[in-house]
Amino acid sequence: MQLNDILAEAQDHDRGRDFDLLDPVTGKATGITLRIAGPDSATQARARLQMMDDLADMADGEGRVSATNREKARVNSLARCVLGWDVKEDGEPVPFTHANVVRLLRAATWVQAQIDSFASDRVAFRGGI
Repeated sequence: MQLNDILAEAQDHDRGRDFDLLDPVTGKATGITLRIAGPDSATQARARLQMMDDLADMADGEGRVSATNREKARVNSLARCVLGWDVKEDGEPVPFTHANVVRLLRAATWVQAQIDSFASDRVAFRGGI
């Protein structure tokens, strides 16, 4: 592998990959597809930096951040790694917005776990779309 290969792969991570959310019990596709930025993407790097800024803004006078605020920052950071989606509610497409991604993530911890796991899996992002 050469430097240009590493740089090209990082750019590819920014294009993201489609991920089908699976039912946590049956393992079957839920019909929800999300496009996730890869772990070496500039998108994820920006999300991490923004999380640090958010945590600094949430700190009290002694530099402490409550568990509630840490969790809020973590979920917001994960939501920033989602680049697009195909999600329906009552049969209608749900607009792709940061707030709606956060709403999906907060719906269930298994949703967060699956997206977080995929977003950190370099194997899933190896070798082009």
